[in-house]
Amino acid sequence: MSKNLLTISLLCAVFFFGKKTVSAQNIVNEKQNITLKQPPYLKAGDTVAIVAPSGILKSKIGEVQQAQALLKRWGLHTIVGKHVFNQADHFAGTDNERCEDLQNALDNPKISAIWCARGGYGTVRILDKLDYSKFKQHPKWLIGFSDITALHNQIHNEGVESLHAIICVSLPKDETEIKASISTFKNALFGNPLSYTLKGSMYNKAGTASGQLVGGNLTVLHTMLGSKTSIDTSGKIVFIEEIGEYKYHIDRMLQSLKRAGYFDTCKGVIVGDMSKIRKNTTLWGASIEQLILDALAEYDFPIAFNMPAGHEKDNRALILGRTIELTVSNKESLVIFK
Repeated sequence: MSKNLLTISLLCAVFFFGKKTVSAQNIVNEKQNITLKQPPYLKAGDTVAIVAPSGILKSKIGEVQQAQALLKRWGLHTIVGKHVFNQADHFAGTDNERCEDLQNALDNPKISAIWCARGGYGTVRILDKLDYSKFKQHPKWLIGFSDITALHNQIHNEGVESLHAIICVSLPKDETEIKASISTFKNALFGNPLSYTLKGSMYNKAGTASGQLVGGNLTVLHTMLGSKTSIDTSGKIVFIEEIGEYKYHIDRMLQSLKRAGYFDTCKGVIVGDMSKIRKNTTLWGASIEQLILDALAEYDFPIAFNMPAGHEKDNRALILGRTIELTVSNKESLVIFK
């Protein structure tokens, strides 16, 4: 809600109901405490749709077949979008083709979850082409990370939880290499309890917090600013991860988010993997952890490092939109999904 619209709403409320019954803080509290819809947990016999809303899957047929085999071992059926292996320049088919596959999966009442085959870039190009009305009536799990952050944000704003977890192309030939990633993915899908004990860090900012978990890839969160897909972080705990960026660019994005009020009323921050940080000719001079602490120094919420989620093999599942309890100390951090 814009400041102008909020002001008008307040004036109207005061006029009709009196000063004591409404305030800006009441409205903010009411908004941030909305419970998102939880899609039904999966059970044997359910069907998962595999779609590709972003980059091309050239030479990735084997990985998708391996993903199908994994789901079959769990007693699940799969449907692969008809355009998944198409190519239109950078993308897995044209915008309309990728949108068609995802829209069919969103609308189909026989689909219980939607697993994105890969990330890359391209999801943002189809966000506004999608109709979420049937999906909101019968919500299902949307699964992925990286570029899929754009969809997570949109679905959060539609009022539904989603699953930040591995994509189909995350699966190596030897699946034991990512045993924890797969097991937490399965636990989240089937409704088993989810909690993490993170190894400590001298950079951790101690404290406790409770709130809905939101976020994802830092670049995508940054590019959503100013759009209807950007999330309201009031009363929430923000998770961030990144890959292949310069330190100065990570700082630039954090500064942009900060200037937009992203951290003003959030409850805490969880930092995932910051992978393959690029080296600039002019060195930044501090660790990535210190960079993040410096950017967020003015806030008193807890900050937890070492969340194994992002662009590394150990990519644990996170239920976005679910309330978590966060306890942070230098020795360890606890993340408990409620």
